[in-house]
Amino acid sequence: MRRAAFLTLSDPADFVIDDDLAHEPMRRRGWQVDTVPWDMPGIDWRRYEIAVIRSTWDYQHRPEEFLATLDRIERFGTRLENSLDIVRWNMQKTYLRDLAVRAVATLPTLWRQRLDPGELLPLFDAMQSEEVVIKPVMSGNAQGAYRLDRMQARAQVAEIEAYYAARPLMMQPFEPAVVTEGEYSLFYFNGEYSHCVLKVPKPGDFRVQEEHGGDIRAVTAEPGLCAAGDAVLAAISETLLYARADFVRCADGLFRIMELELVEPALYLRMDAGAPDRFADAIVAKATAPARDTR
Repeated sequence: MRRAAFLTLSDPADFVIDDDLAHEPMRRRGWQVDTVPWDMPGIDWRRYEIAVIRSTWDYQHRPEEFLATLDRIERFGTRLENSLDIVRWNMQKTYLRDLAVRAVATLPTLWRQRLDPGELLPLFDAMQSEEVVIKPVMSGNAQGAYRLDRMQARAQVAEIEAYYAARPLMMQPFEPAVVTEGEYSLFYFNGEYSHCVLKVPKPGDFRVQEEHGGDIRAVTAEPGLCAAGDAVLAAISETLLYARADFVRCADGLFRIMELELVEPALYLRMDAGAPDRFADAIVAKATAPARDTR
């Protein structure tokens, strides 16, 4: 039986993970799947034909160590999906700038390397918005995200400026549809559309992740949303094993990309009966494709 590794984190206790739904479909295709913490010492990666980055949801605390592990996997000859080049590009949200250059519909964004004392409040004028969201350029599970109007910013200015004193950040106008309609996530396996979910935050919150109380439901993606997702995938230079594109419907009716998750997105396999089999098919197809040149 052939072997694949699903990379995860050492302590998954606080997260909802459903990647194991793909294990049985993989077994039916002649593959054994081992779930392996990415930072577990002593792993002989040569045992695996393919290593699939899955729930490595603590990597942002040790990004250089994470990248070193992925580099080691590729150097041992194990196929890594998604690729190390894609991970390097996608692990910082500055990829949104590249997508905008490639004519993908994005939200207006201000980028700063840090916040010095007194810099937060003037950003509202620069953003030309009365309500904003501030996020770290590298983060996961909405860590360090703030939704603020000017009054809240004044009350929290010391806390926020201290948090971002040595941390790159991005600021975007807050889109009301995130709470009134929700955020759509489209999933693609091997470049093909698989399924869609709608994530709605709990009352009084703006974070859509289920760990923060968000409500997740399967939906049928309307044509305009599918077209937006296809446009994002077309802007990427290679066919990806998996991709999750998160969109919000803006006031002008356009779906704009919020995030493109290519490193370790939750794939919500449980939300679509056919998704685990489609994912397994995509993994097998990637594992048997010509080897990628990693020199």
